Amino acid sequence: MRRITTVEDYIDKSAQWGEELSRLREILQRTALTEEVKWGAPCYTFDNQNIVSLGAFKSYFGLWFHQGALLEDEKKVLMNAQEGKTRALRQWRMHSSQEIKPAIIKRYVKEAIQLVKNGKRIGPVRKKALKIPDELLAAFETDKATARKFAELTPGKQREYADYISDAKRSATKLSRIRKIIPLIRRGVGLNDKYR
Repeated sequence: MRRITTVEDYIDKSAQWGEELSRLREILQRTALTEEVKWGAPCYTFDNQNIVSLGAFKSYFGLWFHQGALLEDEKKVLMNAQEGKTRALRQWRMHSSQEIKPAIIKRYVKEAIQLVKNGKRIGPVRKKALKIPDELLAAFETDKATARKFAELTPGKQREYADYISDAKRSATKLSRIRKIIPLIRRGVGLNDKYR
């Protein structure tokens, strides 16, 4: 799979919504935002703060406001796609080009920029202390070199691995995941580094 490095790459890959994404891009390019690619998708920033991203899926395309929970959302177009998980991010899903409203989009962007200027943001919730699953600890007992490499990882990368194992319900799945992550840990990379 080819890595997305430009907005054009992303639009080409999302051919079903290419015209609509291009229109959204044009609207965002007429604002004070800086266009970048983050996490393999177009992201628009102001003062190095993420404001809005473009996204496309099979049944819809749209905008992702990174601090959307703080927006007034006068038109009631924003939604939380992962209730209970996502605190700040809000999606504006669209299903046709007729739903693209440039003036409203610009108002939402202007409000989001003002939030950055005012220093308002919803930060991440600090998780409780890292708990390494017993199955992973057992693997480290038999493989000290991997245990040392794990200890050298950042706390965030350690948590990614611990959560990945803990989230598995069955013991067999946990063991399968451990076999999968051992080579990554040995290389000193995080579970989700390829998406960054």
